[in-house]
Amino acid sequence: MISITGITGMQKPSNEDILLQVKGLCEGVNGADFLEVNALFANISSLLGGSCEGLNWVGFYYLKDDGDLILGPFAGLPACTLLRKGHGVCQKAVETGEIVVVDDVHAFPGHIACDSASQSELVYPIRKEGQVFAVLDIDSPEKNHFTGQALDLFTQVGNLLSE
Repeated sequence: MISITGITGMQKPSNEDILLQVKGLCEGVNGADFLEVNALFANISSLLGGSCEGLNWVGFYYLKDDGDLILGPFAGLPACTLLRKGHGVCQKAVETGEIVVVDDVHAFPGHIACDSASQSELVYPIRKEGQVFAVLDIDSPEKNHFTGQALDLFTQVGNLLSE
């Protein structure tokens, strides 16, 4: 059984602890079963949202057949339900297939402001069998938040979820 720390206001876990918890949550999940993946993404959103400093939103969007993104599990205030193809930071990650880090969302052309408190954003495209099928979207109320250890942590989380 995995122990989740940091969510109840206790001491925040280290990045290493968070990665161990992500690995534990991933164990036994059938990546071909949408319901299992959805449950995993709900737990990951909760874990990261409750354990990581300086975040105001953590969640997933699923890629639809028409290229739009539909909201999945998240931790934070209500968010945009649908992100149209070709618009915003999340769609940029889908289009390029690469992690996108925006230090100042107000300087990003076409940024979609789902939460006016967000100042910086990181989006990691999640792959299954080599194809992007979802994105991990993380927002911070601080500009330039996703550097150094934060960037490293969320890149490693994205890598684990794409395996």
